[in-house]
Amino acid sequence: MHPIPVILIFDIGKTNKKLLVFNEAYKVVYELSTQITELIDEDGFPCEDILALSNWILSSLDTLKKESAYIIKAIHYAAYGASLVYLNEKGALIEPLYNYLKPFQEATKNSFEKKYGSLEEISLTTASPYLGNLNAGLQLYRIKKEKPELFQKMKCALHLPQYIHYLVTGELASDITSIGCHTMLWNFENHGYHHWVKEEGLDKLFPASKSAVGLHDSSAALIPYLSSFHEPFLLISTGTWCISLHPFNESPLTSNELKQDALCYLSYTGKPVKASRLFSGKEHELGVLVLNNYFKKSSDYYSTVKFNAMVPIATAFNMKELSEYKDYETAYHNLVAELVRKQIISTNLIIANTNVKRIFVDGGFSHNEIFMNLLAKSYAQYEIFAAAIPQASALGAALVVHKNWNTQSIPTNLISLQYYSTKK
Repeated sequence: MHPIPVILIFDIGKTNKKLLVFNEAYKVVYELSTQITELIDEDGFPCEDILALSNWILSSLDTLKKESAYIIKAIHYAAYGASLVYLNEKGALIEPLYNYLKPFQEATKNSFEKKYGSLEEISLTTASPYLGNLNAGLQLYRIKKEKPELFQKMKCALHLPQYIHYLVTGELASDITSIGCHTMLWNFENHGYHHWVKEEGLDKLFPASKSAVGLHDSSAALIPYLSSFHEPFLLISTGTWCISLHPFNESPLTSNELKQDALCYLSYTGKPVKASRLFSGKEHELGVLVLNNYFKKSSDYYSTVKFNAMVPIATAFNMKELSEYKDYETAYHNLVAELVRKQIISTNLIIANTNVKRIFVDGGFSHNEIFMNLLAKSYAQYEIFAAAIPQASALGAALVVHKNWNTQSIPTNLISLQYYSTKK
């Protein structure tokens, strides 16, 4: 049996770390995965064990290099964002990899605003709501102010996808999808680092930007859609967060949009992707917990509830007065209806006055027929599809370097779609 040409993709999530091997038809032919126990940083806050992750990546790569069934044509990377890895002047790792959920000190925020003015104005220019350490630029500012001895050791700062590229290839490079995603680093008006970044000298820590050196996973997950559909569309990517992504809306972010948790990503081509966010997955999880306790149902009972167009839907869901609902099914329909109402408000922030006709929904809620039917009913002016892409981030990372390794055409059946009609 002849060895087949493949691409290796490291897809590094917060919880699951994967090495996926795709053949030229973009089918997964081999997979390795692991979960790595977190460490704690010097303040006792959980953080990624970057050494253990590095060792797993290199040992996984060794395993594949010895596999005679494959000819490795390319390697690429997708990883979670808002996480910076620091190197010293010898190119060695400086630990730890700080957690983006680590609380941001009010005093550090105040010192930043005292020096550079209102965060709201900088947020607008950088298309980044203020999110503390979830803004990678502020994470670096925090270290400079609070831990100057650590900052002095730094020669280079790499976002996590580009650190993996460096680990594998030895090349130092930055990538626009990581720099341009709620980092507060990038000036979307001037297409360069914001003046505060330059004034602090932080821009000198970032290597020059290059392509094919790793992708922010949210940007990578959009690529299969951009490869498959050329008419304008909007994607609602659902999970713990429900993120509406509009790669065809290039209007500047407004103050009103920013206040309602809208932001912009930069795509791998350097174009802004307007986005809005909701914490709906978590809200659903908490709502289901309350319903299960009240109606004495098992934890997964909600998944057995079928859509019923005859169930009465109230104008608002009352979590504290569940006696208003005659049974679990009615209450659950109303819980999901509340999430759909909020989704409409969030999505309308970025879809209004654009020429989109199709909305794709992927992730957890795409499998929820109540959510999908109520969304289709509320958005009768659009075609609504539940979309399924196995390993979307990894697939996107593979597709973006297609011409560099693959002699075949990109398949037309990468995405499975289910249409939801408003007539149901």
